[in-house]
Amino acid sequence: MKLPKLVKSDSYLEPFATIINARLTAAHKMEKEILQGTSLSDFAQGHHWYGLHRENNQWIIRDWAPNATAIYLIGEFNNWQEMPEYALQSIGSGNWELKLSRDKMTHNDLFAFSIFWEGGHGKRIPAWINRVVQDDHTKMFNAQVWVPEKQYNWKNAVFKRSSVAPLIYEAHIGMAGEDQRVHTYNEFRTDILPRIQKAGYNTIQLMAIPEHPYYGSFGYHVSSFFAPSSRFGTPEELKELVDAAHEIGISVIIDLVHSHAVKNENEGLGKYDGTRYQFFHDGAKGEHPAWDSYCFNYGKPEVIHFLLSNIKYWLEEFKMDGFRFDGVTSMLYFDHGLGKAFTCYDDYFDGGLDQDAFSYFIMANRLIHEINPNALSVAEEMSGLPGLATPHKDGGLGFDFRMAMGVPDFWIKMIKEVSDENWDVGTIFHELTSKRLDEKVVSYAESHDQALVGDKTIIFRLIDKEMYYHMRKDQPNLAVERGIALHKMIRLATLSCAGGAYLNFMGNEFGHPEWIDFPREGNNWSYAHARRLWSLEDNKDLKYCWLSDFDREMITLVKKSKLIEVPEVNWVYDHKENQILVYSRGKHLVVFNFHPTKSFADYGIPMPASKHKIVLNTDEWQFGGQNRIDSSLTYYTVPEGRLTSQHYLQLYLPARTAMVLERQEVKRVR
Repeated sequence: MKLPKLVKSDSYLEPFATIINARLTAAHKMEKEILQGTSLSDFAQGHHWYGLHRENNQWIIRDWAPNATAIYLIGEFNNWQEMPEYALQSIGSGNWELKLSRDKMTHNDLFAFSIFWEGGHGKRIPAWINRVVQDDHTKMFNAQVWVPEKQYNWKNAVFKRSSVAPLIYEAHIGMAGEDQRVHTYNEFRTDILPRIQKAGYNTIQLMAIPEHPYYGSFGYHVSSFFAPSSRFGTPEELKELVDAAHEIGISVIIDLVHSHAVKNENEGLGKYDGTRYQFFHDGAKGEHPAWDSYCFNYGKPEVIHFLLSNIKYWLEEFKMDGFRFDGVTSMLYFDHGLGKAFTCYDDYFDGGLDQDAFSYFIMANRLIHEINPNALSVAEEMSGLPGLATPHKDGGLGFDFRMAMGVPDFWIKMIKEVSDENWDVGTIFHELTSKRLDEKVVSYAESHDQALVGDKTIIFRLIDKEMYYHMRKDQPNLAVERGIALHKMIRLATLSCAGGAYLNFMGNEFGHPEWIDFPREGNNWSYAHARRLWSLEDNKDLKYCWLSDFDREMITLVKKSKLIEVPEVNWVYDHKENQILVYSRGKHLVVFNFHPTKSFADYGIPMPASKHKIVLNTDEWQFGGQNRIDSSLTYYTVPEGRLTSQHYLQLYLPARTAMVLERQEVKRVR
């Protein structure tokens, strides 16, 4: 039996080699059966055939509804009536088609399907449609004819993602502004994009782009997979946003939710043709017990066609630079990974994995990189399945990165459950660097998950109610000083140990004080917490700017030095009682003193003979520190005795501070 590189690189996988090979063989067989000799890119063309198109001076609309007995196109153009001339014709294999003269519909017309099946019928929004709008008064959704006379003209038709490690700014269009309302693609482009550029991030991860009926779902209950949400603006305005990001060298990826779909029938795919099993599993397997949603059947070629076409649509039509796949764990396991600890390798190979979903991911990642070899594919996955972010040729599923979901959980646990003087620096280093050597991860201290109502951001856990009263620079407060110091240290530790990429949720870089709570019945449909208060960062009398200034310098350093592209993070020294942690990455040395009260003068760190310059220091005035460290000096190691004996780098390490030093070249005298 030929062992894939995945197994050769990890001896603990050798007992499971037969299962791994069987999974890969099954995936290859499934792909071969589905493609029938075509390429993945040629196969994923459904959006060019299904849906509404204007061809040869006529309208053509097609759909797949195998259980339907009749389908009518209804809309403003026929007073929403089921009329014979608007009846779709069955053309075989569950496909339906209608051709209309061009004068029958015009741009902006609202429409839907009226689908009949044995024993019932219902109004449906076409599954492949690319424009859906909601009525402000009735709150009902309808499809909309969208063929503007002037097609969007891309200024940056060809864009290559930066070769620098992804520094991801996670953002939500609707809540990106400060007003208590839904904000737009245009406002994000003009107001927020310059902030992201100034902050130094090179990738934007947009949430909630595919249409979703409930705004408060954060975009994770998708109804129309090919329609960018109209609550933020038009498709052309989204394209203009992506184009503007590309103009300044910033990539754009979106959250792709192929893990489940909203149950809604009028707006979504629920019982689309009268059956649930058209797109989803029937029975208990087809319902997610925690998310109140339907689960796709990845074993059906038509579903694979729908989802792969969806990937190609976003990559080509909107020139997205990749995806962050949501709910990967839920897709991979029959039990959705609920209540399972995944503490040993047996948990990955005990028969609980959904082979169809496994095969789908291999096809999805191969398709992404076939269309755009430079695209980014990120898995939101918490089980730690070996091979997830390993190339397919090496026996993996082909994701470029996986989310390091344990890191924010670790920081929350530390802040909530362990007093400052008991923070174990060895544990911190282990948790931040614990990953498979053959995989890259997106590390992050917190994402949108930690900012949602019912949870707290890191800054609010550290400072709590004092944030409301003591954030002016002329108001000294010990709780605020502690929070600001640790906020900088936590983010520096997370980023400097990152496994190849880093993520920040918008506003967290400056310590946004408010949680996220979308309009809902429980808060009287308020937008008060579904926004970002940028004025706090902009007000130089407040302490928030200290955090954003530090974040910007930290990001700048990482980009300039390519720090997190150095694979190895090497432990150098730690002292549990003193809470000193030191590690190196390439030519950079990162030094922490987590102790809440003890400062150390001339603290000796064992090092090879070398000299160093401080390139980042959390204690500078501009970052809200006390300016106790002299960053202008060159720091030389000092031998303990003779020149050939152990050298020590002697540093002043004030309490709750961190610094990054860069090793300088030593000129040898001949």
